[in-house]
Amino acid sequence: MNLINNTLKHHNLRITKVRVEILSLFQTHKKALTHADLEAKYDKKFDRVTIYRTLSSFLENGLLHKIPDDSGVAKYALCHHEGTAHTHDDHHVHFKCKQCEKIECLHTLEIPKLQLPKKYKMENANLLIDGICATCNE
Repeated sequence: MNLINNTLKHHNLRITKVRVEILSLFQTHKKALTHADLEAKYDKKFDRVTIYRTLSSFLENGLLHKIPDDSGVAKYALCHHEGTAHTHDDHHVHFKCKQCEKIECLHTLEIPKLQLPKKYKMENANLLIDGICATCNE
């Protein structure tokens, strides 16, 4: 638990039971999770608003990033960087398996820099690849 506490401190977040448990879940699952996934896991322990606020604070402080998905449901994954809120670029590719529907971050594949027309300013870029993951492909 010491590593989780240090991570929360590094991102300027107070150490609370809900934050420790949710961060621990993200670290053990190593895949994108939805608010509904967290609600199902912590059904009797934490209410939906507490979970939502925890996700929001993790997003704002650079612990998580949102993953685009064609389903319209927000999915969240751990950021893999040393920066804190608003000081990092998390521009990597995401992969969604058509069989198991798991979404993974492919940190070794960066989104290429794009040359936008004059007077356009990019704030964020997302790339979602659909296909069959390594586990389902075996």
